[in-house]
Amino acid sequence: MSTLLITGATSGLGRYAALELVRAGHVVLVHGRDAERTERLAAELRTEGDAEAFVADLASLAQVRELAAHVSDAHPELDVLVNNAGVGFGPPGAGRELSADGHELRLAVNYLAPVVLTRALLPVLRANAPARIVNVGSAGQEPLVFEDPEFGRGYDGTAAYRRSKFALAAYTFALAEELAGTGVTANVLHPATFMDTAMVREADVTPWNTVADGAAAVLALATRDAGTGRYFDGTRPARAHEAAYDPAVRARLAAVTDQLVRA
Repeated sequence: MSTLLITGATSGLGRYAALELVRAGHVVLVHGRDAERTERLAAELRTEGDAEAFVADLASLAQVRELAAHVSDAHPELDVLVNNAGVGFGPPGAGRELSADGHELRLAVNYLAPVVLTRALLPVLRANAPARIVNVGSAGQEPLVFEDPEFGRGYDGTAAYRRSKFALAAYTFALAEELAGTGVTANVLHPATFMDTAMVREADVTPWNTVADGAAAVLALATRDAGTGRYFDGTRPARAHEAAYDPAVRARLAAVTDQLVRA
């Protein structure tokens, strides 16, 4: 059995996956932004098995680093990280939003936070190999504009979301190469299109799928060997945006990322 951390676990896909995993006998560490909701979920999970709550606002990279430190100290046996938390398109016509650190919000939560959390937890994951990193991405991907990574010009919420998910996919592939031979795998997936979640309803989109449809892919990658450096559409191997595989794009992304997380 594994010890798993799932970010964004208080609703939707993360909540469903957490319940399934604890029922299967895994130790499930659930992250949420709201302390009351997160602890309430952990209490519910503890009626089924072993679970613990961790609270952090992923729009603050300082809180992301604190989250990693708390998890590492409390659960040095951690062997699976599921970066599930995310911010969607936003309401139709909504304007550009900033994180606590002044970064464009979708880039901050959907990309910078998973990068910082993963980097901080890598020593623990490597010590517990075989270990897995599962990044919940999207089929909606649009290459980041490196001249304007914070989307200061011509902002659009849907495009901002897609750019953040493209960055997450490209990062996942680079990370898998970096971790080759360590026993730590890294994969990214599109769980299902327009699941019945608050994120989708906020965007005024009629859901196409249930969270159970999307959770199947997350559960599979979190609990079974699926190789590394791969992109999945649901449970099916697929191809991410072609630019995400380009070494030159990945190198530029790494440089921009390092600059942003240091800012």
